[in-house]
Amino acid sequence: MSFPTAPEAIKPAWLAEKLGQAPTALRGFTVGKVGTGQMCDSYRLTLDWAEGTDAPASVIAKCPSHDEASRNIAKLTGTYVKEVNWYRHLAAASSVPAPTCYFEAIADDDVEFLLILSDLAPATQGDQLAGRGLAGLVPCIEAAAKLHAFMWNDARLADMPYIARDNGDLIRAMFPQLYLGFRERYAQRLSPEILDIGAGIVERLDAYLAREPAARSLVHGDLRIDNILFSPAGDRCWLVDWQTLGRGSGANDLAYLIGTSIADPFERAAADRPAFDHWIAALKAEGVDPDADALWTDYRIGALSGYFMAVFASMSVERTARGDEMFAVMAERPARQALALGSLDLL
Repeated sequence: MSFPTAPEAIKPAWLAEKLGQAPTALRGFTVGKVGTGQMCDSYRLTLDWAEGTDAPASVIAKCPSHDEASRNIAKLTGTYVKEVNWYRHLAAASSVPAPTCYFEAIADDDVEFLLILSDLAPATQGDQLAGRGLAGLVPCIEAAAKLHAFMWNDARLADMPYIARDNGDLIRAMFPQLYLGFRERYAQRLSPEILDIGAGIVERLDAYLAREPAARSLVHGDLRIDNILFSPAGDRCWLVDWQTLGRGSGANDLAYLIGTSIADPFERAAADRPAFDHWIAALKAEGVDPDADALWTDYRIGALSGYFMAVFASMSVERTARGDEMFAVMAERPARQALALGSLDLL
């Protein structure tokens, strides 16, 4: 392996070359932790360039998690492989608003990796706990439509091994056990009605995993505001954290976004259909001819995906106080969405 996988291993001369500069142009850099992600570690490198150098003032370095459990689940599910390949093969060709990648590499063990990305500051990460209303999600809906339209029903989706890997057997083996742990952990935080959604997913797990979507596209897979950067005015956004990149129904991404973001269940219920209709219009603007009726069914079933992710992720990554509350919210909000939309009844 001929690349660094932690900030302390990055040499200024090496980084300068990756940024298109002479090795001696970068005098050094300072390191600060950024983000709240638990699957990998992200750092802002503030760069000290020689006078007159036309280069970024800072970049973001993404590295494997320091937590062994997170690294193990990343290896099992291909998490790091997916994100590296998004930047290696797809990001530049798409029109999706996302960071520019200056360097990407991953070792044969599918764990040791490094990404050097553009720093989009003053854009800031969304706050999952605070939530975000429909008006603030409009740029995200339009960005998602660009992602989904990029390879809508494209036969090449079947030929991308990093998204085509079938984790169905792994999920069937792990999810029921993870759900038991989740139910025990959150028994005092979540109501029985919310906790029982997980039992319903377990009972219908085969049908949930086997279901064919109305249309296939690239999907982000974890499209929530913690994984989106927003401009100070809130009128622009950039999608980040591509570790759950996959193929499936874009309506699933959309339901996940709306279900995990809007804190008030009444406000969310009033937003489901307008958000969906805006996404359909955005797809049409990108040249796609979507079947809205079939995709609405995908959306309704997709409401379960936020709960599913909350169970899987909460029991698989390093535990923190913020993480506990975030995963509780990630389960609670989509569960109410799924109850309102009759999601389990469609399986």
